[in-house]
Amino acid sequence: MGNDLFGGLGGLVKGLSGLMPQEDPGVKLFKAQAEYGELEKKEEQQLAQIGRMAIEKYGIGEWGEAGEKLCLTRRNMEEAKKQLNHAENENQEADEKKRQSEECRTCRECGMLNPEGVKFCQECGTKLGAREKRFCPECGAEVDVNVRFCGECGHRMED
Repeated sequence: MGNDLFGGLGGLVKGLSGLMPQEDPGVKLFKAQAEYGELEKKEEQQLAQIGRMAIEKYGIGEWGEAGEKLCLTRRNMEEAKKQLNHAENENQEADEKKRQSEECRTCRECGMLNPEGVKFCQECGTKLGAREKRFCPECGAEVDVNVRFCGECGHRMED
């Protein structure tokens, strides 16, 4: 990878080099660097696969300091995974809280998203707030508060 001047862009450079004059020494250099970089990546992947197979066969303890470093890395990865899961959960909770806030501020009549703190839609005057849940007494389906008949079974909704 050290010889690939373009890092991860080696494949892109190789593809773009087809648009350049093929006999140009610079183009030849770009193509050679990209190909070499791809082969280095392939070698790294193959060495990693061989290493995994060796650890499965012989265990970590057979590799001395390198094995100890791998154990430490795995413990650190477990801790990092816990932190990642915690951060993902916090992010999902924040997204849900935001969604609920926007739902309460979105007018069910005209769809306008109103600012925090207003009680009535600034577009059409409809009262804002969490949607009241109402269920059909006949089939149990959830129905909107403004509906006269259940969309599932057709039962007339009582006021």
